[in-house]
Amino acid sequence: MSSTHVPTARMSNPTSVLPGALPAIMGLLKAAKQGGVPESTLELVHLRASQINNCGFCVDFGAKGARKAGVSDEQLWSVAAWRETPYFSDEERAALALAEAATRLADSSDAVPDEVWDAAADFYDEKQLASIVLMVGVTNLFNRINVTTRQPAGAGW
Repeated sequence: MSSTHVPTARMSNPTSVLPGALPAIMGLLKAAKQGGVPESTLELVHLRASQINNCGFCVDFGAKGARKAGVSDEQLWSVAAWRETPYFSDEERAALALAEAATRLADSSDAVPDEVWDAAADFYDEKQLASIVLMVGVTNLFNRINVTTRQPAGAGW
């Protein structure tokens, strides 16, 4: 028995409803990409946070962006299980751990433990850490907008 669930958007994407919303968010995204972190790493961070938040729109969009940024098929297929696969560098692992902790804030009283932060800081300087943190924040914003309004995967803005 197979069924296909195609979500129907509850409304137009709020970023297109309110003038100025999308350019403001895209400005943050642009800034996040200027921190010196490889775009492929930022795309992996975006994809992983979107998986955690169950945002089909952003997972679809993120996988396409990751591919364009040079992320390998092995990484795309296994990012949800990055700890259990050999396809990620130590730097990528540190960024993914930080992204997961910053996305799952309510899961622990110490939401982003020093151990996770320090591991990321071993590989990334302050500007690069700011880039990763902004990418996680913007991703979580997009996830919440798209999940709340049920934006379907493959839909445009």
